Amino acid sequence: MIAALFVVSHGQYFGLSGVDPWDEARDARRYAGPWPVVAHPPCERWGRYWSGGPSARVKRRLGDDNGCFASALASVRAFGGVLEHPEASHAFAAHGLARPAWRAGWQSASDGIGHVCCVAQGHYGHRARKLTWLYSVGCTLPELDWSIPEPSSRLDYGFHSAAERRAMRAHVAPLVNVSRLNTRENLATPTAFRDLLLSIASTKGNP
Repeated sequence: MIAALFVVSHGQYFGLSGVDPWDEARDARRYAGPWPVVAHPPCERWGRYWSGGPSARVKRRLGDDNGCFASALASVRAFGGVLEHPEASHAFAAHGLARPAWRAGWQSASDGIGHVCCVAQGHYGHRARKLTWLYSVGCTLPELDWSIPEPSSRLDYGFHSAAERRAMRAHVAPLVNVSRLNTRENLATPTAFRDLLLSIASTKGNP
């Protein structure tokens, strides 16, 4: 079994044999094991546009995610598995994790526990390049496609949340290199990338 934490209700992780999905209703912060995890903690308050942009009506605080990233990190460290967050996530530095370098493969996370890397979801089924950082503990680390695809004028920068996309719209006029994908397509985890993360977590083994 693998626990999929902080996932979308009825999304890509639902209905799979051997996967226990934890959506918002179940509250993945309550996960207490024993299975290895694939964690997708929310990123709106950790991304490039964590403040919500100049048009935001509510003042935001960097990292104000109600403890979700810290919980996901603790679960990966306790039970093994992999955590994903957008490239340039402020959460990594805030929690003492090394910044993954482009095209460098797996690197030490500088916490004495895990490893980090930067990979493009565009190589694994996403229509945008969507650069992503991974943190893994206790797993066999596979060789991935470490190249960084060029952005396309018909795709996007790889926004990881609706908030980041709205903030870019507020900053850029006229819109340049902004996605023609809808919000659901932007935020969705491609099947091939989901399967990759599950395969990494599966190498931890069950207790």
